[in-house]
Amino acid sequence: MAEPVSALGGAVFEGFATVREIGPLGMITLRAKPDVPGLEAAVRGAVGTGLPARRQMDWAKDRGCGWMSPDEYLLILPHAEVGRALAGIEAALKGQHFLAVDVSDARAVFRIEGEKADQVLRKLAPADLDAMAPGELRRSRIAQVAGAFWAGEGGYTLVVFRSVAGYVMGVLTHSAQPGSELA
Repeated sequence: MAEPVSALGGAVFEGFATVREIGPLGMITLRAKPDVPGLEAAVRGAVGTGLPARRQMDWAKDRGCGWMSPDEYLLILPHAEVGRALAGIEAALKGQHFLAVDVSDARAVFRIEGEKADQVLRKLAPADLDAMAPGELRRSRIAQVAGAFWAGEGGYTLVVFRSVAGYVMGVLTHSAQPGSELA
């Protein structure tokens, strides 16, 4: 079996903030209304968390579940565990109306770190970062493309479609150029 690879081979840029592509990570998009019987147990079995509150990202060590919309969740886990997690979700929700899909290879993930990491996103996303609470997940635009991000551990994690990974690395790099800090 082929080993998974990240979209940009772990590209890194050191500016006033560090931008690096991370991964590969396992990701499952789970679509189901929150009142579907067994949904919370399925998520707990897959990643060890319950269902997150609106616009929240909940973590259990290196596994997480993010609220993406009223009927959509993003599950993050080690890449090698996606198949087992999908099988568990399928078993837990058998007979219910839901959709669970492995999107690991369809996404690229970046970390923006450093004391001024927020400035990189402030230049690119029309989101009020000052109003973001710890653990909050935000879906927004990153320049001209869709993305989702959350704060944690000294920076931000950003998830985008893999097809735009090069573009996103470019705009993140440009935004983090030394000397371009916000006043």
